[in-house]
Order: sequence, then C-alpha cells, then structure tokens
Amino acid sequence: MAGMIKIGISSCLLGHPVRYDGEDRREHVLIHALGEYFQLVPVCPEVEYGLPVPREPMRLTGSPAAPRLITISTGVDHTDAMLQWIRGKIEYLSGENLCGFIFKSRSPSCSAGGVEVYSPSGGRNKRAAGIFSRAFMRHFPSVPVEEETGLYTARAREEFIERVIDFSRKQPQGAD
Repeated sequence: MAGMIKIGISSCLLGHPVRYDGEDRREHVLIHALGEYFQLVPVCPEVEYGLPVPREPMRLTGSPAAPRLITISTGVDHTDAMLQWIRGKIEYLSGENLCGFIFKSRSPSCSAGGVEVYSPSGGRNKRAAGIFSRAFMRHFPSVPVEEETGLYTARAREEFIERVIDFSRKQPQGAD
C-alpha cells in the first residue's frame, strides 16, 4: 500500500462494529470500488475518543452553528472532551496527507452536513455537519469529502475518485 493515495473513511463503513448499537454499516461496493485506488484510513471519533461499544446514542443539540454532542437518555454532554480529542486527531491526520474523506451520513460525529440538530426541548432545528466532520472540513477545506450516500452511483464514485486524484496531484512532492 506504500505510495497509494490515502483517504479517510468512517470505520463503520469498512465493517468495523463501532456504532452505538455494536453494529457496522459496511459498504461492500464502496470498499471494493475505492479500495482499488486508495489506501482507506479508518476513523471512528466516538470509539477513538473513548466511548464503549455498545453505548448510549447521542445527538446534536442547540445551535446548528455550534451544536453540543449530548447523549439522548441521560443528557451527558461530551462536546468539550470530544473537541479536545478532535484537536489531537486533526493534528495526527495532518501528517497522514489524506486526499479525501468519506463520512457516515446521519452521524452526530461524522455527517458531512445532513444530521439533525435538536433544540434543548427536543424539537428539530436544522441539519448540520457532525462534530468531527465539521472540524475536519474547517481544518482541511480543500480536501474532497463526501458521505457514503453520495457515492451510491457509479458516476458519483467516478467523480469522487477524479476529485481525490486531482487533489493528490496538487500536493507537494514527497507527501505520502
């Protein structure tokens, strides 16, 4: 795999049983199609941050511009500790020279923009990016990103592959 272009991917999409319910969301077609071109670098913010599997589900609450990551039943706020972990992970990923990222849709950690943000009373506000994906996209604004749901067609996968390859060609020589 040395010399292959690296892209990040939500671990559950690779078949890792890291979701809150202990399941995965393996995307066989996506893994096969992209694995031919790229080294897939798995990331699961919730597990890497230290949450167990299984775990209480969480959701984003508050302002869509700066939502909080709160457990649904017990109301535990993981935002500040998660943001601290994210800072370290972003620093680590800076050295990985990622040329793309595939995020898990509807995830409060990883959605690229389609996760519900709830009001403190439980009503829905608007959709926003997950807490990790928001930080990733802010730190790496040029890196091509997509949710797995945006890559279901062959044409969409081809376009993403082209965007990632184009991005990798613009990177300084010597980057892995």
